Amino acid sequence: MRRFILLTLLASWFFNASCEKVELISDSGGDRSADNYFGGSGGIGDWLVPESEVLKGAGKDAIPALTDPELVRFGEVNYLNGADLVIGLMVDGEPRAYPHRILDWHEIINDRIGSTYFAITYCPLTGSGIVWDQRQLTNASFGVSGLLYNSNLIPYDRSTNSYWSQMKLMCVFGERLGEIAPLLPIVETTWNSWRAMYPDTKVVSNNTGHERPYQYYPYGTYRSTDFLMFPVKPLDRRLPLKERVTGVIVDNAAKVYRLSSFKGGLRVINDTFRGVPLIVAGSETQNMLLIFGRSMPDGTVLTFEPVQDQLPIIMQDNEGTLWDVFGWGIVGPRVGQRLPVTNSFIAYWFAWGAFYPDPVIYTE
Repeated sequence: MRRFILLTLLASWFFNASCEKVELISDSGGDRSADNYFGGSGGIGDWLVPESEVLKGAGKDAIPALTDPELVRFGEVNYLNGADLVIGLMVDGEPRAYPHRILDWHEIINDRIGSTYFAITYCPLTGSGIVWDQRQLTNASFGVSGLLYNSNLIPYDRSTNSYWSQMKLMCVFGERLGEIAPLLPIVETTWNSWRAMYPDTKVVSNNTGHERPYQYYPYGTYRSTDFLMFPVKPLDRRLPLKERVTGVIVDNAAKVYRLSSFKGGLRVINDTFRGVPLIVAGSETQNMLLIFGRSMPDGTVLTFEPVQDQLPIIMQDNEGTLWDVFGWGIVGPRVGQRLPVTNSFIAYWFAWGAFYPDPVIYTE
């Protein structure tokens, strides 16, 4: 009971921190529409999603995005537990980890490795972590708008003040209307698994310049119940609403895969969705799910089998090449080649059902 009360107070503090005040609009009163957010001007432009369903959850920048965060070596990290989830990224051979413990409180981290600029976007309400390649977005820096669509984060880019739907992967309002946000491949897994695979990793420090109790989750029992803070449409109840599943988007339709399909060590599924050959790799133990394409640029469609106990290598194809968690050929005939990147990520089931209605659920 004491822990519940503490977490409830933390959630309240999160939305009302005096240093960065948040104006939270409740269900019982106030206008939460996007029109009100922009000052009630009306006729401010077209949205690619129903404007009446774009709701205000917090003030603009009240949840502070991070930019060029302080990084530390994994041996210097003292605020993570082994089972904590991280979003892992590899650019030009440099591994970095972005912990959920930080992202729960900041939602967006603008960072770069060399000349590669990217934005880590994470929505705690939909459990969705996605990394946008900013090089194709004129290196735009993103902030937290405070708006939500289907309970999901709407970042805005600071260069044009355009608004983007995280899970639709596109700009839904503003100057860049209709532009697609290209993805960088990520590995979402436990801190134990990530640091074992990449002991030279750098990690975002909890010295962020903001006073936040990163040891606590700011939304109380939200992750473990069916309670939703904001309405979504449609609401698909075929699976538990907060079950974390990985999904892939093809032609604006989605197929999802459950972690429970990957018991007993590392497993792979050679699959096809809407004519696209896919390979899905995962491990319930590692809390990891990955999706790549199987059709190579030379026209070859590969098939795969799992490789156990050799992380970051996870599978071998029918030609003899070994592939790692980022889809790179490590040893064999296709060394140095990369499997096709897919529009795929992990999110709560209810969010997949809301954004891509009636998604296909993989079954044996």
